[in-house]
Amino acid sequence: MRPTDIRSPEYFHKVVDCQWACPAHTPVPEYIRLIAARQYTDAYMINWKSNVFPGILGRTCDRPCEPACRRVRVEKEPVAICRLKRVAADHKEDVRGLLPRVPAEKNGKRIALVGAGPASLTVARDLLPLGYACVIFDADPKAGGMMRSQIPKFRLPEEVIDEEVGYILEMGVEARFGHHVDSMRALLREPYDAIFVGSGAPRGRDLDLPGRQAAAANVHVGIDWLANVSFGHVHRIGERVVVLGGGNTAMDCCRSARRLGGQDVRVVVRSGFEEMKASPWEREEAVREGIPILNYLVPLEFTVERGRLTGVLFEKVRAVYDANGRRELVPTGEPRIHMPCDDVLIAVGQETAFPWIERDLGMEFDRWDRPVLDPVTMQSTLPRVFFGGDAAFGPKNIIWAVAHGHEAAISIHRLCRGEDVHDRLPPTVNLVSQKMGIHEWSYDSEISPDERYRVPLAPQAVALKNIAVESELGFDERLAFLEAQRCLNCDVQTVFTGSRCIECDACVDICPMDCITFTANGEEEDLRARLRAPARNLTQSLYASDALKSGRIMVKDEDVCLHCGLCAERCPTGAWDMQKFLLDMAQATDVPKHACAHR
Repeated sequence: MRPTDIRSPEYFHKVVDCQWACPAHTPVPEYIRLIAARQYTDAYMINWKSNVFPGILGRTCDRPCEPACRRVRVEKEPVAICRLKRVAADHKEDVRGLLPRVPAEKNGKRIALVGAGPASLTVARDLLPLGYACVIFDADPKAGGMMRSQIPKFRLPEEVIDEEVGYILEMGVEARFGHHVDSMRALLREPYDAIFVGSGAPRGRDLDLPGRQAAAANVHVGIDWLANVSFGHVHRIGERVVVLGGGNTAMDCCRSARRLGGQDVRVVVRSGFEEMKASPWEREEAVREGIPILNYLVPLEFTVERGRLTGVLFEKVRAVYDANGRRELVPTGEPRIHMPCDDVLIAVGQETAFPWIERDLGMEFDRWDRPVLDPVTMQSTLPRVFFGGDAAFGPKNIIWAVAHGHEAAISIHRLCRGEDVHDRLPPTVNLVSQKMGIHEWSYDSEISPDERYRVPLAPQAVALKNIAVESELGFDERLAFLEAQRCLNCDVQTVFTGSRCIECDACVDICPMDCITFTANGEEEDLRARLRAPARNLTQSLYASDALKSGRIMVKDEDVCLHCGLCAERCPTGAWDMQKFLLDMAQATDVPKHACAHR
C-alpha cells in the first residue's frame, strides 16, 4: 500500500464525516467548539458563510451530517448538529456589521433569478458583493419560496425567515414580488447576462382515483394546502383527516391538520414504517402528537355520498422481494378497508413544472421533464441559463438548494468574465498543530460519556391549539454546552511523522480503539484484515506511513479513531501530533481572475 498523501484536501475532509456529508460542506466541529465556548456570533458566521440560513436550517435541515457523525460508531445517537446550529442563531448578537459589503458601483452585469427560494437567494448572496445587479422574480408577495410556503410555522417561525432572508434582500436585490414569469423566451430577450432558475418543485402529485373529482372540495394536494395555510387562506379542517403519503410533506400536513381542528388524523402509507421517506424525527413527532401511521395500505377509491366525501377505500398489501432485492407490493387478499373521513390531504410526492419554458429554445429536457444539467456547474444546455434547488434535480432539502446556489454563482461569475465555467478553485485548507505543551492541547480532547440530550418541547396542550406556536424550544445555553461536549473533534487530525518514530508501540498500547497497527506492508485488502482491529468500513481510508526503520509501516484505521489525542500525548518522540484541519470551500466571491484550476 502506498503512503497516504495527507496534502490532498480530500483526505482529511473525508475523515471529518459530518462536513463531508454536508452538501454545503459546513465545518461542523469548528462551529460546535465555538458554541461550547459561548462564542455564538462567530459560530453563526461560520455557518452563514457556507449554509446561508443557519436559523432556518437549525430547525428544518434534513441533517445528512448526523447519520455520518463519528459518535454513532461508539454509541447509538449522533451529536445534535442541527439543533446546535440553531443555538448559534438563537444566541448570536447583531451580525449586520459582519456581512459582506456591497460596492456602490456595479460591474455592469445583470442576473435574473426566477423564484425567491433558498437557491436563488444563495446566488444573490454570493454575487451581490462582486458588483452584480440581481433581479429576483417571484409570484408570492414575500421572499423565501418553499421555506415560507410549505414549512409550517410551528416548525419554522416567520420571523426567522424574515430575518435571514432579509440579510440578503438588504444587500441590494431588486425584488419583483407578485410577478409570475410565464415565458423563458421573453426573459431571454431582456438584457440579462445570465438567468438562474430556482423555482422549486411547485406541483404536487395528485391521485387519479375513482371519486376524485366528485370529492374535489375535500381532497387537497398537500403542498398547495400547506401554502394556503401558510398565507392565511385556510384556517380549519374537518375533524377526521386522512393523509396519504410517507414523506416530510405528509408529516407537515398531518401535524398542521391536528392544529387546525383535526381530532382523528391518520397517515396512510403504501410502504413499511422503516421505508418511509420522512425523516425519523418527523415521524417521531407525528406519533408523539397522537397521529397513527398505518402502513401497507394502497388507496383504491374516494367514497362519496350525495356529492360529499365520506372516506377512502384501501387495499391491504405486503412487500415481496425478488432475487435482486427489488420490492413489489402484492395484495394480501384481506377484506378492503374503508376509512371514514371529512378531508384527505394528498402528499405522495412533488414534481418540477416548467410549462413556462418553451421547448424550442435549445434547452434539453430529460424523460422526467427536468432540464439536462451539468451537475457541477448547474448549467443547462442553454449556456446562459442555470438551475438549482428542487428545480434542478427534483425535490430535496434546503441545504441542497444552498449547495446548488453556491456552485451556480461560481459558474455565472466565470461566464460573465468570459472564462470556462468548468474551472473551479480547490478549497482552502489549513492544518495547524494544537500543541500547547507536552500533554496539553488548545482544544478539549476529553471524551464526554453523555448520551444525546433531548431538546425541550412546548407543552402539547399549548402547541396543538395554535399553529404558530413553535413546537421545539431549542437548547438553552447549559444544554447547548453539554451537547457540544459530545462532539469528538473529528477535524483535529492525528498526523504521523515517520522519521521521528522509534517503533516503541506506546501509541498502540494506549489507543482505546485499537486503531493503530505497526505491521509489514501489503495490499490494502490484506492489510485491513491484519490490523489489531480489522478495518471493515471500506468507505473510510487507512492512514499508511512510509517504511519505518524496521521495514514495517504504521497503519491507522480512520474509521473508529476518537481523536482523543492519547497517541500524541503518549508518544515520547513527538511522532504523533494533533493538527486542526480546516477546509473552506471556494465560492464565487473567492474566485480571482485567471486563477482557477480544474477540481
